[in-house]
Amino acid sequence: MTEELQEYLRQIDAVKREGQALVSGLSQAQLNWRPGPERWSIAECLVHLNIAVTKTLPAFDRAIEHARSRGLVGRGPFHYSWFANWMVRSMEPPPKRRMKTFKIFLVPPGATHSAGQVLPEFLRVRDQLAERVRQADGLDLRRPRVVSPVTPLLRMPLGAYFAFVIAHDRRHLWQARQVREAPGFGVRG
Repeated sequence: MTEELQEYLRQIDAVKREGQALVSGLSQAQLNWRPGPERWSIAECLVHLNIAVTKTLPAFDRAIEHARSRGLVGRGPFHYSWFANWMVRSMEPPPKRRMKTFKIFLVPPGATHSAGQVLPEFLRVRDQLAERVRQADGLDLRRPRVVSPVTPLLRMPLGAYFAFVIAHDRRHLWQARQVREAPGFGVRG
């Protein structure tokens, strides 16, 4: 497996550990506590990540299948365009600017979430993402394009899209950590 794909697998494992650490020992009230009316709870951050990756997995599947059928193989190292690199950097925490969440990735409002549901789903979805990374082994990660589930106008190379999704995970885990550190957290938990 290429070094790039191995690194993505290491990052996914780190994301899983961070998600577990964030939820560990929290009551349901703490998990669902919001630091403000327009801010997300820890649970909402994780549910959003579950929705976003789940909606993106079919796009990875199509890109991988297309690459395999066309024989788009390569060994790397792979280099990506300035745009793809900028997109990945734009997701890295801490956020440099707030972004509006696309409708298809929104968390249903008003729901109360439990760690017994959110965390296993979070881990399962990351395992599914890791499986796509493994399936990409041997492919030229620059050539197959992943089409965003948000708009067909956004297309990025397979390898860069893996990096983008993992950076997005880190961004919202950082956001969830800020909730744990917010004044008043745990007071009612």
